[in-house]
Amino acid sequence: MQRKQLFTLLAALSAPSLAFAHPGHDATWYAGLAHPLLGLDHLLVLLCVGVWAARQNGALRWQAPLGFALAMLTGAVLGAAGLAVSALESAIAFSVLALGLMLALSLRLSAVKALPLLAGFALLHGVAHGQEIPAGLSPTLFIGGMLLASALLLASSGALSHLLRRVPLLSQGLGWGVAASGAALLIG
Repeated sequence: MQRKQLFTLLAALSAPSLAFAHPGHDATWYAGLAHPLLGLDHLLVLLCVGVWAARQNGALRWQAPLGFALAMLTGAVLGAAGLAVSALESAIAFSVLALGLMLALSLRLSAVKALPLLAGFALLHGVAHGQEIPAGLSPTLFIGGMLLASALLLASSGALSHLLRRVPLLSQGLGWGVAASGAALLIG
């Protein structure tokens, strides 16, 4: 990148948001949209669920991500309403570890086992999203943005799984990396 281009980029990035037209419109929705993308734990879980689900058989391929999104929506509403879950961050870290292991070990579960497990993890992540809605922002718009970003991540990670099928070690490596991240989150 040339110096002139770098300077232009830095100047644009350092401009205050008030310099842009219509400041503040849809800030709530954008905050919700960014939330799953900026939280490593949420990002890794969504990535794992999408890849893992795409590697399953039958209806579980679509039931798992859809059920995850719906349970996360439910959790977000409960979190926004003030539901408190003890040791929430530890439970979320455990979900990162568990989903990473499910992917790394190419674990196949029946829908009867997989859907409640994924729903439990999704509820926890949703509660955290709901609790983290900044004061003064619309919970409905924030949760809508969060749900859209989550659905896009689930769908794109499902598509990623089709690329990873060509090299199974990449999928397993991704799972082990996510599991290690979950373990690190649990430790400290």
